[in-house]
Amino acid sequence: MANFTEQDKANLKAKKFLVWLFVISSFMLFAALTSGFIVYTAGSVERGIKISLPQSFMYSTAVIVLSSISMHLAYLSAKRLQFAKQQGYLLLTMALGIVFFFLQLSSWTYLTQQGVYFVNPNASQSFLYVFTGAHLLHVFAGLMMLLNAWIGKLKNIPQVNNLFRLESTSIFWHFIDILWIYLYVFLLLNQ
Repeated sequence: MANFTEQDKANLKAKKFLVWLFVISSFMLFAALTSGFIVYTAGSVERGIKISLPQSFMYSTAVIVLSSISMHLAYLSAKRLQFAKQQGYLLLTMALGIVFFFLQLSSWTYLTQQGVYFVNPNASQSFLYVFTGAHLLHVFAGLMMLLNAWIGKLKNIPQVNNLFRLESTSIFWHFIDILWIYLYVFLLLNQ
């Protein structure tokens, strides 16, 4: 801890700022995508999604909310120096993230069984793949951050770095959660 300099603190602040920049730019990307969907479907009933959403979307929502809770518990455990609990909650968060990932892939199977493909004359149906695919890329990035935080604690990194990794990962993981809830509600309202 004595080796942690002011320069180290400044570096961590800069890295945290980069996480926030990525979150904001991702938010802007999804705002643009949903705006594009609204513009495309405006004024034309034929351009609506016209299918029922996969039930796996509902299960995905429950799983990602649970994963956000376990992520928060991992962070709290680290702050309380309960490292075994931290490791357990990180593993649980990763497991739930993987379950979410596969539920989303199963929704693509459901969509193709309903005759909804990425390339089709109704672009609003293609947006389902764009929304979920772009979100899955973010989930994958979040899973890599979780793995990095978990490995860091296995290597017994200094507590200040451990907390930084957990805080950065937590910010991003909660963003992914909120983003999915936004997308799910948006799709429910526009189906």
